[in-house]
Amino acid sequence: MNGSSCHWKTKRLHLSRTMREYKIPTKDPEKCRASKSCHPEARVMMTPSLIKVKVKIPFGNKYLDAIFSVPEKKSTYGVILTHGAGGDMNFPHLVSLAAHLASHGVLCLRFTCKGLNIAYRTKAFKAVVEYLKLSKDYKLSGVFLAGRSMGSRAAASVIRHLSQEEEEDDFIQGLICLSYPLHRPKLQSKLRDEDLLFIRCPVLFVSGSADEMCEKQLLEGVASKMKAPKNIYWIDKANHGMAVKGRTTDDVMDEINTQVFSWIRENIELEHR
Repeated sequence: MNGSSCHWKTKRLHLSRTMREYKIPTKDPEKCRASKSCHPEARVMMTPSLIKVKVKIPFGNKYLDAIFSVPEKKSTYGVILTHGAGGDMNFPHLVSLAAHLASHGVLCLRFTCKGLNIAYRTKAFKAVVEYLKLSKDYKLSGVFLAGRSMGSRAAASVIRHLSQEEEEDDFIQGLICLSYPLHRPKLQSKLRDEDLLFIRCPVLFVSGSADEMCEKQLLEGVASKMKAPKNIYWIDKANHGMAVKGRTTDDVMDEINTQVFSWIRENIELEHR
C-alpha cells in the first residue's frame, strides 16, 4: 500500500477473553469516523455492542483526553460527561452511564480534566462543548451537560456563563447533576448554588439521601428557588459516592442510569412537541 496517502485507525476487538489491537489503513479519511475530530489519530475500540472512539480535544496549548461512546444508529442528541475532583473519565460510574446511554441511542462524550479550580474546569468544559458543537463527524441537534460532583458544578457554570454572554441557544438541552456538591461536609452554611439559580434549561439532580455534601432539605430549598424546570431523584441511603450498604455498585448504577436516560428521553420528546 502507498503509506503516504493512507490514514490509520486503530481498533480493539474483544475476542473471547483477550483484547487484540490492530491497525487498518484506508486511503479515505472520511471512513475513519473521528479522523477530523482528533489530534493525533483516533483510536477506535469496538465491543460486541458498543463503539468507543478516543480523541484529543484542543484546550489552550494542550489537549483533553476524551472518549466517545457511539450508538449503533446515528444519534441526534448527546451527553457531555465529566468526573469529580478526583479520578478521571474512567471513573466506573461514568463508564457505566456512558455505555447505558449509547446502548439506548444517545451519543456520550466523556472527558478528563484534572484540577481543583472550578474556573479552570469550567473553561475546559466549555472547550469540549464548542468542540462537539462544531464537529463534522457527529452532527447533533443538542446536548445535555452532565457531571459528577465537581464536574456537575463545572457544567452548571458553563451554562450560566453562556447565557450571560448571550451565546445561549438550543444546542444545550439540559443539565444533569450527579451527586451535586451543594456544600462541604459539615459546612451547610455556605451553599454552592450561585450558578443553579441563574439556569433556565431543564435540570436533573441525582443525589444520595445520605450525601454528606448535599443535605436533602437544603437541595430541595435551592430547587424551590430555581427558575429552571427541575427534577430531583434521590437514591435511598446513598452517600456522596453513591455507595449504599447492602447494595452492589452495579445495582445502584442501574437505577441511576435508568433514571437519567428516562429524563433525557422525556425532555427530547417535549422539545419535539
